[in-house]
Amino acid sequence: MKYAVRYYTKTGNTKRLAQAIASTLGVEALPISEPITEPVDLLFLGNSYYAFNIDPEVKAFIASLDKSKVKKIVNFGSAAMLNSTYKKVKAEADKVGVAMCEKEFHCKGEFKGIHKGRPNAADEKAAAAFAAQFKKA
Repeated sequence: MKYAVRYYTKTGNTKRLAQAIASTLGVEALPISEPITEPVDLLFLGNSYYAFNIDPEVKAFIASLDKSKVKKIVNFGSAAMLNSTYKKVKAEADKVGVAMCEKEFHCKGEFKGIHKGRPNAADEKAAAAFAAQFKKA
């Protein structure tokens, strides 16, 4: 199974989760400015809510995906106020015909003092454990 990890972050929170996931999968965590050039079975896509939506850069990245190169997206991220971005990411993925994994990882993230110190080491460990289940599949 081939994996890729891409993330979008404004605070660094999602990057830390991406690095934990990528380390578990044996790949490099890269920002979404790095396109998917090789075929992958699972693209782990890290993102968060910004102004109650996913960032336009995340939407553009998903729109750029080639369904012949990306079989499935696995959503992950952190947020201070809202929870999962799954539905927003899925809506964009559906437009380009890329499937979404039903499983996802989400944890609290610090923003303006809310959830101070999150994601923390325990969250990073949980993200790594989440990724490890895909190595068994």
